[in-house]
Amino acid sequence: MKTFGEKVKDARASLGLSQPKIAELTGVSVRSVVAYEKGEKMPRQGTMLRLAKALKVSVKFLTCDDCEDPLEDIEKDNYIEQARQRYGATGARDAETLLSENRALFAGGELSQDQKDAFFEAVMKAYITCKEAAREKYGKKQGSGS
Repeated sequence: MKTFGEKVKDARASLGLSQPKIAELTGVSVRSVVAYEKGEKMPRQGTMLRLAKALKVSVKFLTCDDCEDPLEDIEKDNYIEQARQRYGATGARDAETLLSENRALFAGGELSQDQKDAFFEAVMKAYITCKEAAREKYGKKQGSGS
């Protein structure tokens, strides 16, 4: 089992990227990247998504010490980022919860990548449709989001 810091460092090294390059790709300071690799600091959710993308791994791989597959659940990351862009941090958390909880529907079964993509797309389409309908009906909440 590797820690978050070890995974960040190993993934960066395997891509041949420097700490300053990762900092540039994620929009954080080199000092933050060093702190991530030393396990002294954890990035916020939005930064975690950018870090995973820059390292070409999933957020789950970085955040779950037991996860050994760098691509596990990587398909979820783009949908969560879409929710973040539309609805801020709260939307990203809601999307993460929605996708994770509904994944239990497949307990014990294996899905192809196409089936996973179709599932996540359908769930997110339903989520966005409901959010937009609520926005129209009740108006945009003041001060909500990131």
